[in-house]
Amino acid sequence: MKKIIALFLIAAVALTLFACAENAENTGVDASGDDASVGDTSGEAADSTTDETTSGEEAFEGTDINIAVLSGPTGIGAVCLMEANDAGETVNTYNFTVSSANDEVVAGLTSGEFDIAAVATNVAANLYNKTDGGVQICALNTYGVLYILENGNEIESVEDLRGKTIYATGQGANPEYVLDYILTENGIDPENDVTIEFMDSSALATAAAAGEVDICMLPVPAVTSVLMQNSDMRIALDLTEEWDKVTTDGKLTMGCVVVRTEFAEENPEAVAAFLEEYAASIESVLADTEHAAELCEEYGIVAKAAVALSAIPDCNLCCVTGDEIKEIIEPYYTVLYNANSSSIGGALPDEDFYFVSK
Repeated sequence: MKKIIALFLIAAVALTLFACAENAENTGVDASGDDASVGDTSGEAADSTTDETTSGEEAFEGTDINIAVLSGPTGIGAVCLMEANDAGETVNTYNFTVSSANDEVVAGLTSGEFDIAAVATNVAANLYNKTDGGVQICALNTYGVLYILENGNEIESVEDLRGKTIYATGQGANPEYVLDYILTENGIDPENDVTIEFMDSSALATAAAAGEVDICMLPVPAVTSVLMQNSDMRIALDLTEEWDKVTTDGKLTMGCVVVRTEFAEENPEAVAAFLEEYAASIESVLADTEHAAELCEEYGIVAKAAVALSAIPDCNLCCVTGDEIKEIIEPYYTVLYNANSSSIGGALPDEDFYFVSK
């Protein structure tokens, strides 16, 4: 009998609390807005209290992060983040360094000067292997940026390159291996069926702009600069598209973001916040390319805003994070490894190379 009485009392109290809550809610919502502030304030306080008590932790307030970005396509995605950081609108506080040399960024990551950096994908794997797992890849930011330019209208397919002389940049690096792979998969022997002449990127861009070469392979934004200076040159082949035609696995991915493993382990919330803000930055770049182009010049990512404006659509910017990273890039690493294992540090990266937020 006592248990029955107790149950009735609990039910009565619950009904009373429900009635009070319903009455408070109805009182707080007013079309005129006179009493809405009272209801809203109590609601915010309740929400705040709930968040604090359920989480048992204070909200993450951000961390100072030293970031290096390369000038050119790999760094373009960060420009809106750089602007937001300067305006004090980011969770973390970012100290940016813009560099034109991979070696400088690699040295900074190795020494601990940089916590996060945007680098070429082969550099990321190379650094991972040479530092015994000292860095992890936490985002892919750029798919393929290589194009075949032609002074003329003969090249419509890869097969049309057979018997031709191709001036190219990137000997002993990603561009050479990408070109060789695409030629080979199309039945063209890079050693015997074509002549490939390698040149420094800036020298080749100058020669192409002056009309001194008929066919060449260059990355953006050098491609953009050439096209702006020489109206007879045109994009004949997009090597990202050609890559997709000959492989069903992964994508041609040439730019990424790495984080020092030690920093990621000690600051998981900071890295997670960075990845969210970085993704938003790339989204903003793609949504407003004109403003992004101005920022590229302002921050020294691309020399001229006009070049950046034309180049951004051809940069194939992306922001891939989490488990999808390995699925997309490992086939590309396999191609590089088969072409020259030292290009990625002598071995395919292990599972712990791929950073996934906890």
